[in-house]
Formats: sequence, C-alpha cells, structure tokens
Amino acid sequence: MIVVATTDFEVYHEVVAELRDRDVEFTTVEPGDPLPERTDVVITAGEDVSADPPVVVADPQNPRRTVEEALVYARGGDGRTVVGVDPGTRPGIAVLRGGMLVGAFQVPIEQAASVVTEEVAGDDDAVVRIGDGARLEGARIIDELDEARVELVDETGTTPFLGPGARGMGDVLAAANIALMAGEEIEGRRIEPTEGELEVIKARSREASEENRTIPEALARKVATGELTLDEALAVHRESTE
Repeated sequence: MIVVATTDFEVYHEVVAELRDRDVEFTTVEPGDPLPERTDVVITAGEDVSADPPVVVADPQNPRRTVEEALVYARGGDGRTVVGVDPGTRPGIAVLRGGMLVGAFQVPIEQAASVVTEEVAGDDDAVVRIGDGARLEGARIIDELDEARVELVDETGTTPFLGPGARGMGDVLAAANIALMAGEEIEGRRIEPTEGELEVIKARSREASEENRTIPEALARKVATGELTLDEALAVHRESTE
C-alpha cells in the first residue's frame, strides 16, 4: 500500500488527487506517525520520515511522475525509466518505469523530442529506444535529444495485430514493444534523404496546402532534415511566388 506522509497541502492535494484518479489503494498519516504494517512505499514532500520502505519525494508540479514512481516501488520494480518511440509524422511514445507501462502519447513530430525529454528528466539511468524505421523522422527526434541516452532498435515485427476497437493504437503499441528491446547506443543519426522520401514530402505539401501547392526539392530537403516544418516550408514557398 502507498502511504502519503506530508504536511505540505499542495503536495497532499495533488498527489492524493492523482492516486484517486488511478483508483490506487493508499492511506495518509502525519510525518513521524507509525506506518501501517502493509506499507510498500511512502510519499513525502521532503519531510524526514523513518521508514524501511522506499520513500518518494513528491514534485507538486508533476504529481503524475510522483505517483508513477511510487507505483513502481509498490509493485517491486527498480524504477528505471525506458521510453520507446515508434517514429513517424505522429510518433507513438510509450513510457515504462520499472518494467511497467505508465504513459503513452502520440503527438506531432515537432513535439516528440520535448515529450520524451520531459519523461526522462532527472533520471540519469533512463534510456530512450527509437525504432529504425521512418529514417528521416527518427533521425530528427534523435538529433533533438541532446542529453538523453539513445538506442536505435530494429523495429521489425513490433507492430502487433490490432483487433476490433484497437484502430489507431498501432504506433503506441509498437513504441511499447520497442521500449522492451535492447538496441545499439548512438549519439546521432544523420540521414541523407532519398529521392523517394523527398517525393513523399512534396506529396504531403500538396495535401496540406489549400492551393494544391508543391514545394520544390530544396525546401523538401530542409523539411526532411528538420530544418523546416512542412508548414514553414509552405509559407516560404508561398512568399517566394507572390
């Protein structure tokens, strides 16, 4: 059981709300009071608590992360954070702590690196595992992860069969599988876009513009390398032709 032992009202309010939202069994005590016999982990705001179980110091600005860490300890995990990324224009992102899936995201590629960075912040042992498909998008995400330890994973076979009602979940589930697979540690991934990849970007520009506008190869190359977003490239092209 999780025990919340703090006199900090903000921490108490935010952490208890998060625990209730997750339907987690917990109780509260005053710091210094005896802990229940079934205590698995204690959450505090930094108060001195004499306890054999692990103690998690809460971040009132990130109660989700606090509760996730406590749940990992309560279920016997070691707390290590692994983030799996299935790259693409809307990457799937899965967050594992102590081997337990605690978070999932699917965001535009422009937001992917910031989401991953936030999930591994403050965890020196964290690792980010990125699938080796969607080469251009994967390279872009890797290049934007300045501080994180990154592994490149062979993502063959990581997308599971999707039954009825699971449509749209494939990228996130693939990301979870990628997180479970050890890869090759890398510091960056520079990719020269192929003609086919540039043609795909040009086709996306036509689909994204109301006037069926196709950006030239030079701008498509900048989009491929992450120098410009597709919208920015369309704006540049629009200004150059007006």
